[in-house]
Amino acid sequence: MISYLASVRCSIVERMEKNRVGALIFFGVLTAAFIGGVDSYLEDGILNSNVSIHPYFEFNVPRNVTTAVGQTAFLHCRVEQLGDKAVSWIRKRDLHILTAGILTYTSDQRFQVIRPDKSDNWTLQIKFPQIRDSGIYECQVNTEPKMSLPFRLNVVAKARILGPSDIHVKSGSSITLTCIIKQGPHDLGTVFWYRGADILDVSPHPNELAGNDRITIQNHWTDGLTSQLHISSATIADSGNYSCVPTIAAPTSVDVHVINEEHPAAMQHGNKNTASLSLHCTLVYSITVMVIKFLR
Repeated sequence: MISYLASVRCSIVERMEKNRVGALIFFGVLTAAFIGGVDSYLEDGILNSNVSIHPYFEFNVPRNVTTAVGQTAFLHCRVEQLGDKAVSWIRKRDLHILTAGILTYTSDQRFQVIRPDKSDNWTLQIKFPQIRDSGIYECQVNTEPKMSLPFRLNVVAKARILGPSDIHVKSGSSITLTCIIKQGPHDLGTVFWYRGADILDVSPHPNELAGNDRITIQNHWTDGLTSQLHISSATIADSGNYSCVPTIAAPTSVDVHVINEEHPAAMQHGNKNTASLSLHCTLVYSITVMVIKFLR
């Protein structure tokens, strides 16, 4: 009986040993297969297609930027996972290198790259831009092959109305407002004139034999676009804010005040005469005080 039990015990121990060895072998084979599969995925680029290790551009940034002459412009280029690569800004029209890394490679100090510490943003700043600065600029990364992302900068002139911003005229006089827009990198289109929120339409209406020839608009080209608004026999109703609104340029405006003839001359010419009168009175008063003190 004892011999039988011992035999059974040995048999159970042997089976357990075999199962343990088998389990270890199975686990080893499974582990090796898993590691081999991962290596195969990496070699085939399957995982790389989801998690790139190469630089790439962020496209969700403005790439058609418009600014007025003299107003600082910014072109924002964002490069993810740059690694040991460098970012440069190139002016497309002459392939001139403007910046490389954080260094400026042009004698024109209006150009500068702005990159906060450890940021993915490489912003090209252009101070005091002029019409000639309009064009394509490229943000480049020195990968192989080279990566580049184009940006368009549009620098437009601001319209300017000649003369003061406040104009005072007598009722019955004529008013001429001259708006000038310098030549841009493209057709400047046309100009619209507004009084307040209302556009000035000088074309004749269908039921009229002729248009309102009291108000005329003339446009002509010289070194830019010049538009003249002329109002003859001005009335009080012609007072208001007049805006010169080009189709491709920043608008500008002036205030026109039409006053009756019986108003004092100082009002017709703004604050200049008023200030002169005030100064004259002050001098007379001062001299009078000095004379009185001297006689005492």
